[in-house]
Amino acid sequence: MSKTVQIASPKQFSDLLQSSQIVVTDFYADWCGPCKTIAPLYEQLSASLSRPNHITFVKVNVDTQKEIASKYAVTAMPTFMIFKSGQVVEKVKGADPRKLQDVVKKLAAEAEGGPSSSGFGGATGSGSSWRVGDLPRGYNDVTDQVDIKGLELLNADSDFGTVRTLVDSGKPTGLQKGKASATASKDWVESDTDEQLMLFMPFQCTLKVHTLQITSLPPAADDDDEVPMRPKTIQIYSNHAHILGFEEAEDIPATQSITLEAKDWDETGTATLSLRFVKFQNISSLVLFIVDGDGDGDRVRLDRIRIIGETGEKRELGKLEKIGDEHGE
Repeated sequence: MSKTVQIASPKQFSDLLQSSQIVVTDFYADWCGPCKTIAPLYEQLSASLSRPNHITFVKVNVDTQKEIASKYAVTAMPTFMIFKSGQVVEKVKGADPRKLQDVVKKLAAEAEGGPSSSGFGGATGSGSSWRVGDLPRGYNDVTDQVDIKGLELLNADSDFGTVRTLVDSGKPTGLQKGKASATASKDWVESDTDEQLMLFMPFQCTLKVHTLQITSLPPAADDDDEVPMRPKTIQIYSNHAHILGFEEAEDIPATQSITLEAKDWDETGTATLSLRFVKFQNISSLVLFIVDGDGDGDRVRLDRIRIIGETGEKRELGKLEKIGDEHGE
């Protein structure tokens, strides 16, 4: 089944540019012979590289979507444009299979954070090759179920990345070395007026959340700069319809509160938060309240968040109770 999205309106296209980190776009016409020639290759790339909310392949018929074609000054068919974070980063004019393939695979590999051009793999490992360790048996990375448009983050410094940065599966620049790290944008978030952060994550479907992983990569201490801290105390709230205010969160019992220590962070700067699984069934949203940081600074840094669980499949009651006994208290 094709994963390519046929664009039916300017709004649909605009929404995709906001919700998907990378959007590969084929501007074509039904009467265009070269468009038809290269179409099978485009579908092949779409089938192998598409990932929900991360990399999306779309087709825009220039005759029925003249407003979109005019906005991006498309005058020749086919024209392929690749958008990253809503901005055009690559353009391929004409039916050039080798160039199209090279450009798309290169960008996909960069998004994954590795040098390989082999594209994305299955749900359990795609986009996460920089992480260490295996997923809990029977569970998957379900971060792609986050409703990107509904994400909210309070008390974030606007000089750093947006909230969508946190659920990007690509390798953080904090783990990259050399020129790539030096020239990269600030793909992390830091708190602003104090050390607290409040994150709201709604989901596209009901989840059973088993584990959270958070990555924080403060740089080495520098005499000239204040080094941000890693999170220490995290309060987690489930199934709220909106983000909580800081004072409001203090008056509401958390579903679970976790305190991290230095030993909890692995070599990739990632800490695994084991949840009381029986309390995180039928989850439609999570609020993460970073209460304080591990140190004496005034700022906290977050690079990535990963959600591990399953998408709403029902479990047998006996199995569910057993899991609860193992992970709850």
